[in-house]
Amino acid sequence: MADGRDLEGLRVALVLGTSAGGVGRHVRSVAAGIAGRGARVLVCGPAATEEQFGFGAAGARFAEVDLADRPRPVHDARAVARLRSLLRGADVVHAHGLRAGALAVAAGARVAPGPLRFSRGGPPLVVTLHNAVIAGGRTAAVYGALERVVARGAARVLGVSPDLEERMRSLGARSVGHALVPAPAPKAQPGPAARADLRAELGVGDRPLILTVGRLAAQKGLPTLLDAAAVWAARTPRPLVAIAGDGPLAGELGARIEAEDLPVRLLGHRSDVPGLLAACDVAVLPSVWEGQPLIVQEILRAGRPLVATRVGGIPGMVGAEPRPAGGSLLQGPESRAALLVPPGDPEALERAVSRVLDDPSLAARLGAAAAERAAALPDEDDAVEQLAGVYRELAAGR
Repeated sequence: MADGRDLEGLRVALVLGTSAGGVGRHVRSVAAGIAGRGARVLVCGPAATEEQFGFGAAGARFAEVDLADRPRPVHDARAVARLRSLLRGADVVHAHGLRAGALAVAAGARVAPGPLRFSRGGPPLVVTLHNAVIAGGRTAAVYGALERVVARGAARVLGVSPDLEERMRSLGARSVGHALVPAPAPKAQPGPAARADLRAELGVGDRPLILTVGRLAAQKGLPTLLDAAAVWAARTPRPLVAIAGDGPLAGELGARIEAEDLPVRLLGHRSDVPGLLAACDVAVLPSVWEGQPLIVQEILRAGRPLVATRVGGIPGMVGAEPRPAGGSLLQGPESRAALLVPPGDPEALERAVSRVLDDPSLAARLGAAAAERAAALPDEDDAVEQLAGVYRELAAGR
């Protein structure tokens, strides 16, 4: 690692929009890390993000900017004007998320023939893309336009998964790299007593406990999980599928669970995820798309068997090798630390989870490999080290 004060006096502005958790926690970690290396850090975002993540307590100055989570022309124009004023004195600007990145480009751009670009002498912009655009129709067209703005206006684009990186290259981004978004440093893992207590709370007894943790939103692929749960319901003993998290699909999912008498329980938001992981027999991530989900890192650290979809950044996180075309759903080049299945395929998901439940030796091998893989993942210091290098490089090139 470089000198601990290698960013002394560097003025870094971090920009983020509305965050449900992962992005905000990452920005807080970055703010704390670079402030600790001497940078003067300004975080710009909605007031709720400061309330939730406490950037001020991490050593940063916070400035409220109303960055909405969807296009709102009047609000966006005000946000751009506010950002233009706040970012004027920065040496480097780092925006997190597509909309935050596009508005930061607009705040630093001048109207000129040809591609949108920063005004002469303006601060260089880094944009980290944390999510893919999975919507269709008009929404996809709008976000496609924002992607082009970011590709043309950012000095450096960092993607959390190979598909995002390739997308930016295809749109002509000047410099594209891989983002590091590690989970916060783990606390001590819960012991056997915590496992027993949580299993008792859930009333699962000796039955298999299948756990999913995530926001109840379309991206998470939860209807596919319920389809698979309908098959698991016929197993003896009948497993319990526990879903920890809240979100807009809670009512819809709850109604289906009740109507079909599925062996699924919605737990709502939980602050004891490490305990739930210790209690479960297998963790499942059925998402349509993911970048570098913090929950995957937590599952690996907990040494739990994992079944996940082969999407976005997940294969790289679990150490999966590239897959040849036409390979089996469950065999072939694979990860020792997880079983990977296609998204939106309940039959493949059901079979993979059933393999783990039916084969204790497989479950043990997956759990041990998961813990081994977790030890090789980047940590928060690695992420700060990477960004410190990017910031120094871009600031020196102004």
